[in-house]
Amino acid sequence: MLPIICFALLLWNTLAGREAQRPGSSVSFKKIVIDAEFRSEGVTVADINRDGRPDILAGNLWYEGPNWKPHVIAPLQKFDPATGYSNCFLNFAKDVNGDGWLDQVVFGFPGAKAFWRENPKGQPGFWKERPVFPSAANENPAYADLLGTGKPVLVFQHNDRSMAWYEPAEDLEKDFRAYLISDPQNGPQIPGHGLGVGDINRDGRNDVIIPRGYWLAPEDRRQGRWEFIPANLGPDCASMYVYDVNADGLMDVLSSSAHGIGVWWFEQRRGANGPEFVQHVIDDTWSQSHALELADINGDGVKDIITGKRFWAHGPTGDVQPDAPCVLYWYELQRKEGGVRWVRHLIDADSGVGLHFTVTDVNGDGRLDIVTSNKKGVFYFEQRR
Repeated sequence: MLPIICFALLLWNTLAGREAQRPGSSVSFKKIVIDAEFRSEGVTVADINRDGRPDILAGNLWYEGPNWKPHVIAPLQKFDPATGYSNCFLNFAKDVNGDGWLDQVVFGFPGAKAFWRENPKGQPGFWKERPVFPSAANENPAYADLLGTGKPVLVFQHNDRSMAWYEPAEDLEKDFRAYLISDPQNGPQIPGHGLGVGDINRDGRNDVIIPRGYWLAPEDRRQGRWEFIPANLGPDCASMYVYDVNADGLMDVLSSSAHGIGVWWFEQRRGANGPEFVQHVIDDTWSQSHALELADINGDGVKDIITGKRFWAHGPTGDVQPDAPCVLYWYELQRKEGGVRWVRHLIDADSGVGLHFTVTDVNGDGRLDIVTSNKKGVFYFEQRR
């Protein structure tokens, strides 16, 4: 009798384990409010104090994990969600000075200066501010592995016609060194919305993408000419990602509407005169998906997309559906014979996103979590199975 019971228990545990790993349906998230105040519209996760545990960095504060104790790194300001903006639209963690401590790179209102704050290595006091560049014109500058070295660099336009990538100068008190990607005299008009980095032609080098097309990366990214390939990659958008959605060997593009309605993927096809892109709607039922991330949420080996509504991007009367629920979704990519299917999963209906958020394993359990920051506060969504 005992062997039969043991076998039954083993079978039950096996089936239960399979159910727990079933894509989509078994994924849920626990919402943790890190800060109920409007601090920033960009957030990142990094080990700020080098204790081996992830922390959260948002605007003028960092929150020490795992209990999320706040630490002030610049004078706190009160931001009015209805009438104003924060001083931080996006922020990234980067060891700018090479001392082994992660610093903060901050982008404020589009067109304003970009700057970085030096990590004081555990010492008290405000972080010292140094320049990145006098003007960052994009609404969503990129921090990505453009050079293929495993070390991300900054990519953004510094006026209406000049796209460039940047690395620190030898003198840390000076602006970052800019390497032009676009031809400022004859290049395309660059929109303020829509920017991505990815290997769109699969030559092993990451290219730079905007809604009007893309620049192909030369072998020498510092001195080579970046050829621009015109393409219709939709209306102005937020972050753009390159991914082979339908597994046909051709790289596609994913994007979402910053201030309108729409989440899309653009299928690359071989045309008579070169690559062509066909637009497919993923979702057109809600507005202002001003930030987008690409990651394998359910661990099935296929990347999914995560996005949400930016709350009051232009206040309570601006844009489309400003007072609709501030949803946060992940869209499960299912590849079916003859096509693909996107399954929408609601994570939360009262938080949304800002201009930049982070998807990473915060608690070290092997599952991807989500950290967001916007006019509703700073939030950590811990994935559960």
